[in-house]
Amino acid sequence: MRLRKSTSRTATTASAVVLLAAASLTTASGAQADHEKTLTAAPLATWQTDGVVWSVEYARGVVYVGGTFDRVRPPGAKRGEKEVARKSFAAFDAVTGKLLPCAHSFTGGAGTVRALKASRDGKVLYVGGSFGRVDRTGVASAVALNTADCSLRKDFRPAVAATVRTIETTDKTVYLGGEFTVVNGLPRKRLAAFSRSGSLLPFSADIDEPVRAVLAVPDRGQVLVGGAFHNVNGRPEQALVSLDPTTGATVRSFPDWIPERSAVTSLARNGDHFYLGAEGSGTGIFDGRIAGRLSDGTMVWKDTCLGATQDLVVRNGILYSASHAHYCGLTPGGFPDGPRRHFLAQSAGDKRILHWFPDTDDGIGEGVGPRALALAGDILWAGGEFTTVNGTPQQGLTRFGTGPRDAAPQDAPRLTSDISRTGKVTLTWRAAWDRDDAELTYRIYRDGVLVATRKQRSAEWDRPEMTYTDSVSPGTHHRYTIAVTDGTNTTPRSAPLDVTAFAAK
Repeated sequence: MRLRKSTSRTATTASAVVLLAAASLTTASGAQADHEKTLTAAPLATWQTDGVVWSVEYARGVVYVGGTFDRVRPPGAKRGEKEVARKSFAAFDAVTGKLLPCAHSFTGGAGTVRALKASRDGKVLYVGGSFGRVDRTGVASAVALNTADCSLRKDFRPAVAATVRTIETTDKTVYLGGEFTVVNGLPRKRLAAFSRSGSLLPFSADIDEPVRAVLAVPDRGQVLVGGAFHNVNGRPEQALVSLDPTTGATVRSFPDWIPERSAVTSLARNGDHFYLGAEGSGTGIFDGRIAGRLSDGTMVWKDTCLGATQDLVVRNGILYSASHAHYCGLTPGGFPDGPRRHFLAQSAGDKRILHWFPDTDDGIGEGVGPRALALAGDILWAGGEFTTVNGTPQQGLTRFGTGPRDAAPQDAPRLTSDISRTGKVTLTWRAAWDRDDAELTYRIYRDGVLVATRKQRSAEWDRPEMTYTDSVSPGTHHRYTIAVTDGTNTTPRSAPLDVTAFAAK
C-alpha cells in the first residue's frame, strides 16, 4: 500500500496477531540463513542524483538511469558538492560505477524519464517518459539511443500524446505502455506496439486506465500487461491481462488475482514462471507479490505483505523487490507490523522471505523509497527517491553485489549480570542482528581473554535474550566484554562490565 506520509501504519488484523509470534520464531530459529545465496546487504560505492530515479536499465556493460533530476554527484559527496549536470538521464560503468560521458538532456513536458529498456541484443536503448525535447531535438515522450556511441536515433520517433511509463522489447517489437490514448495521431489506448525502426504496428488493445508494466513472452504467444486498469477489450480485467502479441486480443484473464483497489506495478520472468508486484490504494489492500505459471495461467503462490511493491527482479532463484513492506506476518519468514523495510528477498519457488534486509529511508516525492531495480551481472542496481541507505546519506541510487564484504552486525550488546550464586557470574544480553546473516556468534571475554562463544539466530524484530554462566573463584573481581561476529565482520567489544563474584559468608 502506497502511503503519502511515512508515519502511516496499517492495523494488523485480529487473525494476524495470533500468528505473529509463530512467524517471528520461524524467521529467527527455523528458516535458512541463505547468506550463500543472496547478495550482500552492504552497498557498493555509487554515484547519487539530486532527485528521483524512476527507471534503471543495463546493456553491454553500462547501467542507464532515468528520472527527474538535474545533477549527479560522486559517492559520499553532499548535495551541492562535486555535482555534474545530467538532466533526467545518466550512464554509469556497470562494474566500477564510474560516471560515463553518455549524456542527453530531456526537457519539455514534465521533463522526466520514466522508462528505459534495452533491445534484446543490447544495441538500442529505448527511452520513455514525459518530455518534448532531447537536447535540441523535438520529440514526443519516446526515443531510442544507440548504445555503442550514445547517439540519438533518427528512426524511432513516435508521437506519443501522454506519459510513457513502461517499455518492453522482443527481437522484432517494441511495446510502450502508459497514460496515452493517441499515438501518431491514431487511437492507441494505453498500449502500443512498434517495429524496432519505429513504425506503428496494427496491434491494438482497449485499456481503460494506465498501463504500468509489460512483459513480452513470445515463446508462449502472449504479452502480459499490468497496471491500474479495470477493463480491457470490453471485458472486466482487474490490473492484469494476457494479450496476443500481434493483434492485442485478449488471450487469458486472471480473475480474482488482484483486488479492485490494487494495481500491478511490475512484472518479471524466470523460465515458465512470472512474477508481479502490486500497489494497493487504501488500508490493507494487496501490496505484495504473486508468482504465476505462463504455460497455463495458474497461480503458484501469493504473499500477504503490506507496503507497496514498486519493482522486482529474479536472480538465482531469488526474487528481489523494491517496496516499503511493513507487515509480512502471515508470509513464511516474515515480520510483524512495524518499520518499513524497503528491500526484500524471497524464494522464487515458495515465497519464503530470506534474511536480506538492506534498507533506505522513504525519501522525497511520494515517500516510498526505492522505485526501480536492474541486474547488471551479479550487481543489483536500485534507484528511487531515498536519501539514505543503511542509515548513511546516499541519494537516488545504490547497488549491491556478491561480496566478499557483507553487512556487519549492528553493534555489540550491553552486558548485565547476576552474581547471586557462590563463584558463579551469569551474564545476560539481548541478541544483536545483522542485515544479511541470520546466525551470529557471540564472543565472551573475561579480563581480556576469550572464555566462551555462543551462537544465536536473530532478526531486527526478533532479538532473544541470551545468557552465559561463568565459573570463577568466590570473591574475585573480573571485567567482562562481548563482541559479535558474522564470520567476516566483528564488532568492537562492548563497554566493560565489572563484576565481583559472590562469596558465601
